[in-house]
Amino acid sequence: MINLKRKKPRPMIPMSSMSDIGFLLLIFIMLISLINQRHEVKIEYSEAKKLEKTSDSHNLEIWIERNGVVTIDGVIVDAKTLEGIVAESVAQNPDARVHVIADRNTPWKYVNSVTGVLQLLQHRVVSFVVKEAP
Repeated sequence: MINLKRKKPRPMIPMSSMSDIGFLLLIFIMLISLINQRHEVKIEYSEAKKLEKTSDSHNLEIWIERNGVVTIDGVIVDAKTLEGIVAESVAQNPDARVHVIADRNTPWKYVNSVTGVLQLLQHRVVSFVVKEAP
């Protein structure tokens, strides 16, 4: 009698596809971490002799460039859009602090236009971000 019983092959996990999965996960994590990145505009900060530290959470940062361009989270906004964003931010979080960050060489009329929007909304928790004078 001939033994025709076949040996059952052992299941194998292809290891080459594991490296592909690991690489895709690495790319996914890197892309997700870029989403939470803070958008900053390259500016030269004004200086002050006395500073007051504020918390970093629940802040709305309004960036004003030398040429008067106003951005929030890297998006250029006009006065009407700025008003809507500030109103929505305060509605969601009444303790929200608005940080106005302007270049030291920005003409006052551009900063005044932003503060005018904040006055219109009667928002009283505003900080002007500066660096400490040496």
